[in-house]
Amino acid sequence: MKLFNALLLLTSILCVVNASAQTELLSNKIFPLKKYDKDHLYRIALPMGGIGTGTVSLGGSGQLQDWEVMNVPAKGYSTVTTGNDAPFFAIYTKKKDEKPNTKALLGPIHYADYQHYEGRSVDHHGFPRFREASFETTYPFGIVNLADKTMPVDVKIVGYNPLVPADADASGIPMAILKYEVTNTSNAELEVAVSGNIRNFIGKDGRKHKTDWKGDFIPTGAKDNKNEYKATDKLQGIYMYSEGVEKDDAAWGTFAISTPANEGRTTYRTSSVHNKWYNSTLNFWDDFSADGLLTEKDKTADVDPLASLAVLKTLKAGETKSFTFYLSWHFPNRYAWSAERLTNYYATQYTDAWNVIEKEIERLPELTEQTLTFVNALQESSYPKVLKEAALFNLSTLRSQTVFRTSDGYLFGWEGVMDRFGSCMGSCTHVWNYEQATAFLFNDLAKGMREVEFKYAMNSEGHMGFRTKLPLKEGASGIDVAAADGQMGTIMKFYRDWQLSGDDEFLNTYWPKVKTALAFAWVENGWDGDVDGVMEGVQHNTMDVEYFGPNPQMQIWYLGALKAAEQMALHQKDKAFAKKCAKLYNYGSAWTDEHLFNGEYYFHKIQTPASKEYIAKGLMSSMGSKDIVNPDFQLETGCLVDQLVGQYMAHVLGLGYLVKEENVKTALESILKYNQRDGLFEHFNNMRTYAMGDEKALLMASWPNGGRPTVPFPYWAEVMTGFEYTAAIGMLYEGMEQEGLECIKNIRDRYDGQKRNPFDEAECGHHYARAMASWASLLAESGFQYSGVDKSIRFTDKPGKYFWSNGSAWGMCEITKEGKDYRVTLEVLYGSVELQSFQLEEYKVHNFKSANVIITNEKLEFNY
Repeated sequence: MKLFNALLLLTSILCVVNASAQTELLSNKIFPLKKYDKDHLYRIALPMGGIGTGTVSLGGSGQLQDWEVMNVPAKGYSTVTTGNDAPFFAIYTKKKDEKPNTKALLGPIHYADYQHYEGRSVDHHGFPRFREASFETTYPFGIVNLADKTMPVDVKIVGYNPLVPADADASGIPMAILKYEVTNTSNAELEVAVSGNIRNFIGKDGRKHKTDWKGDFIPTGAKDNKNEYKATDKLQGIYMYSEGVEKDDAAWGTFAISTPANEGRTTYRTSSVHNKWYNSTLNFWDDFSADGLLTEKDKTADVDPLASLAVLKTLKAGETKSFTFYLSWHFPNRYAWSAERLTNYYATQYTDAWNVIEKEIERLPELTEQTLTFVNALQESSYPKVLKEAALFNLSTLRSQTVFRTSDGYLFGWEGVMDRFGSCMGSCTHVWNYEQATAFLFNDLAKGMREVEFKYAMNSEGHMGFRTKLPLKEGASGIDVAAADGQMGTIMKFYRDWQLSGDDEFLNTYWPKVKTALAFAWVENGWDGDVDGVMEGVQHNTMDVEYFGPNPQMQIWYLGALKAAEQMALHQKDKAFAKKCAKLYNYGSAWTDEHLFNGEYYFHKIQTPASKEYIAKGLMSSMGSKDIVNPDFQLETGCLVDQLVGQYMAHVLGLGYLVKEENVKTALESILKYNQRDGLFEHFNNMRTYAMGDEKALLMASWPNGGRPTVPFPYWAEVMTGFEYTAAIGMLYEGMEQEGLECIKNIRDRYDGQKRNPFDEAECGHHYARAMASWASLLAESGFQYSGVDKSIRFTDKPGKYFWSNGSAWGMCEITKEGKDYRVTLEVLYGSVELQSFQLEEYKVHNFKSANVIITNEKLEFNY
C-alpha cells in the first residue's frame, strides 16, 4: 500500500512538472493491477464493449479478435475477414531524409501458430510486427506495450469501454475505444501516422437467426456492403452499412470507425482495389507506406469495401502523442433463445453506429474519468491483490455475449457462451444465484431480473421455471421444470435487492409472489411436502439432476429463503407468515445439524419418494435418474464443494448463521482437507476439464470415507471456479483468510494469460456467469453490508481503506484506529446514500442524530 501511494505521489509530481501533452495520456492515469510478460500473452483477450452490446477483444499482442458485435459469440472462428485481411492497425514513421518504416501494431507471433497447411494459422501472418510485447491491465483498461529495435518509436495501445458502477447505460455503450500512445524514442523529429483498417463485414456472422434457438442455422454473409466517409465539427470517420442483408437479420446493422475532428491530419479510403489474390490489402499497404497518407479510390472501379482511416502527426524527439480511434456498432436484432425477433436495448438509445459516437463523444472524457475513479479507488483499497483481480476481471462477463438486454431494459443471461452460440438459455436461476456483481454494481439490472423471475417465469401456483423463455408472457415464460436451489435462491436474491435499494414499492408489488414461490416448497409430494422445514422431496438442482432426499446444498438454500422471507413478512406486517417461516426455519436448522452433519461436513441422506406425483408437478427433468428406488446421479456421503452455498448467500445478506457456526467452519476445513488438490496428474475425470496437470484446485466432490456412488452426479470430478469461489469466500467469512486467499489465488494462477484468458473464467461455456461470485470476496473482506430499508451501513473493524458499492452508489470507507478509538471517513464517489446508522463489526451501532444524505464527492467523518 505504501508503494502504491508513493507511485500516486510520484505520478502527480511528474504530471505537474511535465508538459501538457504528457498529462493528457490516458496510460499515465491507469495503475496496472496485473502485468503479463511476453510469455503470458497468448490467451489474453480483453472484451471491449458495453453491457448487453457485444464486444471486440484486445489481444495480448495488440490484435483485435473475437468480433462478437453481431449478437453471437465468436470464439475459434471469425465474424470478420481473416488472415492478412482481418481488421488491423498499422503505424508509419519517417525521419527527415530517411526511408520510412511501416509495421502492423502487433507483437510477435507465438510459436504455437507457426505451423499450418498454408503457413498462416494466425491473422496478419504476413505483416511486419514489433519484436517486443507485454500487457498490463486494470479491467476495463488494457494496455499493450510494443517496442522494436528497428523502429524509432515505442507504442502503448490503450483499449477500453467505460464502466461506471450504478450507471448501466453509461456502461452499456456499443463501442470500443483505442488510444495509440506513440513515443518518439529517436533524437530527431518524426512524422508518425496510425491507420485503422476494417473490411465491411456486416452480414457475416456465420449463421442466420430466424429459427428457434435449438433449430438449424443457415449460413449467411456480407453482400452489397457500402462505406461512406462522414465528418462533423466533432469527429470524422467511415460509416459502414449494407444494402444486401435483410433488415430483420441478426447480422444486419451498421458499424463505424472514427476519430476526433481535431486529432491530426486525417486521410481515408472507403475502399480498396478488388481483392483478387489479396491485392486489396497490398494496395492499402503500398499507399500508406509511401507517405503515411491515404488516397481515396475511384468509386467507379470494381472495388473492395476495405475501409481505412489514418491520422498523421509530427512528434519531436522524446515526445509522446496519442492517436484516438473509436469503433462503434449498431446491430438491433437479437433472436437469442427466442423464435421471435427481439430488439437490443442499446438500439433504443441510438439510431445507428454513427449516432453512437456522435451522441457520446462529448461525454466520453467524463465517463472515462468516472471509470478511472472506480478502478483506481478499488486499486487503492486495502483488499489483497488477488481479490481485486478476481472481482474486477470477472466483471468482463457482464460485457460479453453471455449477457444481453432487451428493448424493455431487462437484463438476460446465458450461463456462458460456447464458441459460436450461447450455452444454456434462460437466465438460469441456479447458476445466477451464485454471482453478486450485478446486484452490488447495478442494482436496477438485478431488480429487473427478479421481476422477470417472479412476474414472468412463475405461474400462479408458485412453480418457477428455472429458465425463462422469450418473448416474455406474464406467468407463462418459465420452462416446465422448477429447481429447488434456483427457486429458493431467487427468494434470497429478492431480499438482497430490496435491501440494497430500499425500494418498499418493489417489495409491496412482489411480496404475494415471493410468498407463493416459497409456498411451492410445501405442495404435496413436493420439496418439503410435509411442511417441517426439511427438503425430503425430489430436488432438481444446479448439477442438472435430481437429488432424492435431504442434502446440504438445497436444504441450506431453503433455510436461507425461510429466514429472508421471515424478515420480509415482518416488514410487511404479515405476522402469520413470518411465524410460519420462523417455525420451519428453527426446526429445519436443528434437524440439519443433527441429521446431515457427520462431524466433519454435511452430507446427503438418500430418501426416495412414495409416489411419482412429483413428475407432474414439474420437479424433475428428463436428464435425471428415473429409478426412484436406487437412483443414479446422487451425492450421498460425499463432501461437496458448495455444500454451504446457502450460508455463503446468508453472510452476503447479513442473515447470520443458518446452521451451527462451529459446524460451518468445520465443514469448510473438511472441504479444504478432502477436496483440495495440489496437482491433477493422478486425478481421473470422465467429464469436462477446467484444471489439469500441476494446477491446484478444489474438486467438486470427494468421498473421504469411501462410499462413492457407482454413478455419482455428473460433475463430481470436475473443477469449476464459481463453486471454488463459494467455498473460498465462505472461508473468508469464517476468518480462514489465508486458506480462502490461497484457493482464490489457485484459480487466478490457472488464468495466467499463457494457459487461459484472464478475462474468461469458463464452466459450461466461456465467460461463465457463476464466476462473478468472485465479487463477494470483497464483501467478505470488508464486512460490507448496506440496507436502504434501515438506512444502515456496516464494515469490518480491521483498519484499512475499503471500496464499497451498493448498486446505486459507491465510494470508499477508511477506518483508522488509535488506541481503542476508531476514526471513520465514509466517502461517496458516485451517486448518493442516506444513512441513519453506522456499525463496525460487532461494536455498538453509531446512530446519527438525523439521516445523512451523502452525495458524490462528499464525506462523512466521525469518531467511533
